[in-house]
Amino acid sequence: MSDVNQDRRQFLARGSAVAAGIAIAPGMLLFDFARARPAGEPASSAVRWGMLIDTTQCESGCDDCVTACRKENGWPEPKASTDVQWIRKVELKQISSGKQTSLPMMCQHCANPPCVDVCPTAASFKRADGIVLVDKHRCIGCRYCMMACPFKARSFVHEPVLDHDSDMPRGQGTVESCTLCVHRVDKGIRPACVEACEKGGHRAIVFGDLNDPNSEISLRIRSVTTTQLRADLGLNTGFSFVGL
Repeated sequence: MSDVNQDRRQFLARGSAVAAGIAIAPGMLLFDFARARPAGEPASSAVRWGMLIDTTQCESGCDDCVTACRKENGWPEPKASTDVQWIRKVELKQISSGKQTSLPMMCQHCANPPCVDVCPTAASFKRADGIVLVDKHRCIGCRYCMMACPFKARSFVHEPVLDHDSDMPRGQGTVESCTLCVHRVDKGIRPACVEACEKGGHRAIVFGDLNDPNSEISLRIRSVTTTQLRADLGLNTGFSFVGL
């Protein structure tokens, strides 16, 4: 096995199952003990991770999800629109009615990701469980993926990275985007943004297995009217929205 593939495997294979009912840290519990993926076991297409975002519960001016993502993954507070942002809040206004909507925007983890299609080095790739990632060992910083993404969900690291979490390796000259907190998901823990939104009393984000008809996210999607961003592109995103 090449060094690149070995590094990729170590990056993707995180954690192991933890005994049911044990708190990992204050406010952090395993949300589905059976879903913790043992180290070395490949991701399975039997699962497809996704999110449902209820914009009617997302408050304008609230950035709990953004702050949680930044702290969890170690990217700095942005000072300009070109700085690293794995998730950002977007404020929309309907011209005809004046209706205003607030929502978080990040990588939509498409089933047919254009970022993967245009990457010349296979640095952008999609796991079997639907999570779209960037292999930092392969990324050459060409930024084709940034141009291809219709959601402007990727950022380029312009400055040297002096400190980063070992779970989320970062580096100057590479592209970054939301990973769905893959290092947490593989341990059976919800993404940081989901927990922060719930802790703030909003519950605007539901995370779960789209392939499981009995999961909370699947039940919610069947019970309300939802839409995908840029559904016209046929990307089959892992994200759905209520209230758009």
